Amino acid sequence: MPETNGPFEELERRTQEALLGGGQARIDRQHEKGKLTARERIDILLDEGSFEELGMFVQHTSQDFGLDKQRPYGDGVITGFGTIEGRLVYVFSQDFTVFGGSLGQAHAEKIVKIMKLALDNGAPIIGLNDSGGARIQEGVVSLGGYADIFLQNTLASGVVPQISAVMGPCAGGAVYSPAITDFIFMVQKTSYMFVTGPHVVKTVTQEEVTSEELGGATTHSSKSGVAHFSAANDVECLLNIRTLMGYLPQNCEELPPRAPAQTLSEVQTKELDTIVPDNPNKPYDMHDVIDHIIDPGSFFEVHKDYAENIIVGFARLEGETIGIVANQPAVLAGVLDINSSRKGARFVRFCDAFNIPLVVFEDVPGFLPGTEQEWRGIIREGAKLLYAFCEATVPKVTVITRKAYGGAYDVMNSKHIRGDLNYAWPNSEIAVMGSKGAVEIIYRKQIAAAEDPQKAEESFTESYREKFANPYIAAARGYVDGVIFPHQTREKLVNGLKMLKNKVATNPKKKHGTIPL
Repeated sequence: MPETNGPFEELERRTQEALLGGGQARIDRQHEKGKLTARERIDILLDEGSFEELGMFVQHTSQDFGLDKQRPYGDGVITGFGTIEGRLVYVFSQDFTVFGGSLGQAHAEKIVKIMKLALDNGAPIIGLNDSGGARIQEGVVSLGGYADIFLQNTLASGVVPQISAVMGPCAGGAVYSPAITDFIFMVQKTSYMFVTGPHVVKTVTQEEVTSEELGGATTHSSKSGVAHFSAANDVECLLNIRTLMGYLPQNCEELPPRAPAQTLSEVQTKELDTIVPDNPNKPYDMHDVIDHIIDPGSFFEVHKDYAENIIVGFARLEGETIGIVANQPAVLAGVLDINSSRKGARFVRFCDAFNIPLVVFEDVPGFLPGTEQEWRGIIREGAKLLYAFCEATVPKVTVITRKAYGGAYDVMNSKHIRGDLNYAWPNSEIAVMGSKGAVEIIYRKQIAAAEDPQKAEESFTESYREKFANPYIAAARGYVDGVIFPHQTREKLVNGLKMLKNKVATNPKKKHGTIPL
C-alpha cells in the first residue's frame, strides 16, 4: 500500500489553526473596531513575502483557571523577522484575538527571544502592541515576563533602533516597554496608553474621564509627549513606520542609509533671503526655512504636535540623512521651555546614538520666564538639552537665522559646546539679551535723568543694536565661523557635512554620564 501523507497533513492542519488566531469570529470583531489583525499588520509593515515567523507553535504551560484547556498556538503574539525596503528588521505583533493579546510567560519569552536576536544581529526591533495587559490567570509569572522585556529594551537602547506601535490597548505595566523604546506610534480612536485606567482614576481622584481623553493618541501626541506620531488608522501608522526606517541605520555601528540626491532650484534658494522679516519681533514659520534648504519633500517631522515652539525631525541633504533641531518663532516666539527642552534633548541623543548628523536652525529669545516654569524645574529640563548637545559627538552644524540670546545661545549647539560649524545670517542678533531689555538695565539712570526719557531710550537702544545686536562681534571672536547670505545656507551645509563625514570625537572614559533627569 502507498504511504500516507499523515505528517504533512498534520503540519498543514496545525499551521492553518495557528494562522486563524482566536478564530474567525474574533477576527471579525477586530475588523469591526477598525483594527487590523496581528498578521495583517505584519503584511503591511514588511516587504511582501519577506516575513519569516518564529515560534508559531509555542503554547503556554499554565494549568490554573481552565487555561490547561485553552492552549492556542503562538500564545497571542506573532514573532519573526523580515525586511523593510530590503533591510532586515525583527518584529513582534500582539494578537488581540487570542486571550485579548494578554501577556503570559510563553508570550513574553517569544518577545524576549526575538529581541535578543535583534541585538545579536544588529537590526531594528519593531513591536506592534495590542494587548489587554498581564494575563491575570498566570499571576506573578506574567509580571516577571514584562520585566524580562523591559531589561532587553534597556540593553538594546542605543544599540539598535527600537520602534513601538500602540495599535490597541496598552495599560499598566505594558506601557513601560514602549516608553523605553526610541519612537512610539499611536492610532487615533483605537489605541490608548495609561498606567491606571479611567475606572481606577475615578475611584482614587473622582475624575470622570474616557480612555481616549486619558491616554488616547491625541492626548499623548500633543499633551504628554509620550507618543511621537499619531495616525488616522492602522495602515497609515504602519506606512509611517516604513518611512521612518528609511532614515535610520541598522545599528549604532552603521551609518544611516543614503537616498538619491535631490536638488533645489536657484529660485527656491534665493527665496530664503526674504523669509525672515526685517522686524525682529515679527514671527515667521521655521518650516519655510527648512523646506528651502533640505532635499524637496524629505522632512519627516517627529513630535509634530507637542512642544511646537521647537521643531525636530529627519531630513536629507543631497541624499544624506540629517537630524534637524529648530526653534519655531511662530509659536511662543521660539522660546525654550520645559517641554521643548525635553523634546529637543531626546531627539539629539537619539541622533547621536545612531550616527545621524545634527543641523540646528536657531532663532531663540531665551528661556520662558515665570513661576510655573521655575517651580516645575526649567533649570533641570533646560540642562537636559544643554547636556545632550554637549555630549553629542556626531557632526553638528548651527545656523543662526535671527535671535540668539542669553543662555539659550549657549544651549543651541554653540561653538562653546563643540558645535563643529556655526554660521549666522547677516540680520542675526547674538547678545546676552534683546536691545531694549539691555538698555533698560545698562542706561537706567541716564534714561531717568533725561529730559525726554522715551527719546533717550530709543537713542540708546539704536546705539546698542548697532554695536552689539549683530553677528560680527561673535564672528570676530571665532564664535561664528561665517556670516553668510541665507541663500548660501544649503551649499554651506552640504559642503560642511561632507567635510565632517569622517569626524572622530570622543568623550572621557566613564561608565555613563549623569544627565539631569
